[in-house]
Amino acid sequence: MVKRREKQDLTRLTKKQRKHLKEFGEQHPFHDDRPDRSRPESDEDVEEEEEKPSAYEKLLSTCRSAGDLSEDEESEEEDDEGEEVDDELAEADEGHDTLLSEEQNNVGGEKQAGEKELEEEFIDEAQEEEFCLESNLPAEGDQEKTDQSEEEDMHHETELSDEEVKKIAAGSKIRTQVKWSRLGVLQCVRPLERFPSIGQASSVPLPSFHKALEENWHSLNQPMGGAASDLTDLQKELLRLMGSYRDMYYPECSPEVEGPEVRRAYCLHALNHVLKANSRVLAHNARLKEAKGAEEEEFRDQGLTRPKVLILVPTRDGALRVVQTFISLLEPRGKKMDVSNKKRFKDEFGEDPNAKPTNLHRPDDYSAVFSGNVDDHFRIGLSILKRSMRLYSPFYSSDIIVASPLGLRTLLGVEGEAQRDFDFLSSIELLVLDQTDVFLMQNWEHVLHVMKHVNLQPLDSHGVDFSRVRMWNLNNWAGYYRQTLVFSAIPDPQISSILTKHSRNYRGQVATKNLPKTGSICQVLVQLPHVFQMFQADGFMDQDTRFQFFVEKVLPQYRDSVMSHTLIYVPSYFDFVRLRNFLKKEDISFSSISEYSKRSEVSKARHYFQKGEKQFLLFSERFHFYKRYTIKGIQNLVFYALPTYAHFYSEMCNMLQTSTGAAALTCTALYSRYDTHRLLAVTGAERAAQMVQSNKSVHLFITGEDKSA
Repeated sequence: MVKRREKQDLTRLTKKQRKHLKEFGEQHPFHDDRPDRSRPESDEDVEEEEEKPSAYEKLLSTCRSAGDLSEDEESEEEDDEGEEVDDELAEADEGHDTLLSEEQNNVGGEKQAGEKELEEEFIDEAQEEEFCLESNLPAEGDQEKTDQSEEEDMHHETELSDEEVKKIAAGSKIRTQVKWSRLGVLQCVRPLERFPSIGQASSVPLPSFHKALEENWHSLNQPMGGAASDLTDLQKELLRLMGSYRDMYYPECSPEVEGPEVRRAYCLHALNHVLKANSRVLAHNARLKEAKGAEEEEFRDQGLTRPKVLILVPTRDGALRVVQTFISLLEPRGKKMDVSNKKRFKDEFGEDPNAKPTNLHRPDDYSAVFSGNVDDHFRIGLSILKRSMRLYSPFYSSDIIVASPLGLRTLLGVEGEAQRDFDFLSSIELLVLDQTDVFLMQNWEHVLHVMKHVNLQPLDSHGVDFSRVRMWNLNNWAGYYRQTLVFSAIPDPQISSILTKHSRNYRGQVATKNLPKTGSICQVLVQLPHVFQMFQADGFMDQDTRFQFFVEKVLPQYRDSVMSHTLIYVPSYFDFVRLRNFLKKEDISFSSISEYSKRSEVSKARHYFQKGEKQFLLFSERFHFYKRYTIKGIQNLVFYALPTYAHFYSEMCNMLQTSTGAAALTCTALYSRYDTHRLLAVTGAERAAQMVQSNKSVHLFITGEDKSA
């Protein structure tokens, strides 16, 4: 029965969805109508999940579908308007049974057609000669300008000694701190004494921009059809840091406010880097051509492979906006720039014109993250030459690669696979991770896998002219010259570890470190006592101690039938599975909702919890991230761990407003000293410091009405 249902569910998928499913055997939590192949079909299968499979298997890496949300959204809208959940359940079950009977005969043909399409990936190979960097020369009249105006890139021209490389590899660090007006407190780390630390903003100039950008970079923020505006203060400070070629971590990049500004800034920096590098190569090509027959000069101006910039973004919509920014920066005013394969790019990366807009209210950050095409499996190469851009260029002919971590993961493969390729990442000089916090909600394993394959020595020469390759590329020192830019909406140890563990830039690193004065608890509108309970953990990943503390100290307080309507909020899916197994083993009355729950299962769980038929509701953070449903009937809220996003704390607490008539509402949150970064965001810096350093393990705050948190 299960196998037949899986086959019949396949007929509901588009060709793109079948491609994702065939390649990864996985589903994506943003969409409801999809086959459940990565999740147990029955309660009996849950016990198997205690066997500690690999992180890749347990996190159930995401493969976003492009399915239609309209049914789910309409159903949620009806529920929010107060209609009975039972009707929704009946409709869902009836619809599924109808699907089984009507589409049984069509599975085979559609599945074969979808699998045939999976073998194809569009790559433009028709314009190789036109965009070939090695065989092209500067445009007529541009060579003299290039020689005069293009400055040498001091970052990549610097020669490191063997001793300095050993010092960097050993983890040498000199720490300083400075405060800038817009970015705030900057913590600076540098491995070598001969390169000075970052100073005040006034002492760091804006980078010089390539002549192709002179016309447009000032109007970087020009809206469509609107008046041009100068760079914002944030963009100026970001560009100053980017131009110094230090690594940078900016964890205050909210998707709806700073996000667009930051994206335009790093796009300008990336494009400037590529144009300068390519102009230098073209100028040297011309000089080598003129020197034929005479003693030739030696120019070391290239890497082992052509791609110089890698930009990781979570969705196709993010990639679309990056490419659109590149075009707006390069396109001369009043003229159309030659962009090959532009129509196909818009079709594949733009929003589905037939998609139905939802009337449901969602927070601004949700709308910003999930706008446009939210598919998260993609990769595309861009080559830029003489004010022309080619989309879908083969990676070894590309200057810039824009991809999702999942899109690259499927190409990089793992050791032992016959068909895998990572040589194109060998000479990456600029790595950008945008909306990095969203990667935490997709699959962090993919990000780590990509980081491990950047700047590795290539396995093949790929036709490179070794006489033009820089010596530090030949020495396998590319990692010491790579600049890494990380942008996130939240500070998180896993994100900051990208710089601490996977970056070795000889110029050092700069990270924004601003402590929040007020926490998200101040946004709670419900009159509610907040009890924070501290436990002693041995490390950031000490999950066993948290579990034992919850089971022995917290859960018994809620086992009494008087403490019904208790929602347990669990950020980690590892912990979610562990708690689900425990509650089932102890025969405790509970329902559960995770990012992998089917739509009908979610409806049942919400119904049973609201009516009090189930005492507990186990609730995963990723479900809240992808859905933002309002859960009705909560009277007791338990945070098994503090939320990844601080505003999720206030969002969950404010759901208790729907529990009218409840005798007493409660909220309990567990934390250890290794959760300080999350505690800061929830309670504010001053309170968090007191709570971590205090001898007391329990702290109480009251919110709502005339009382302030």
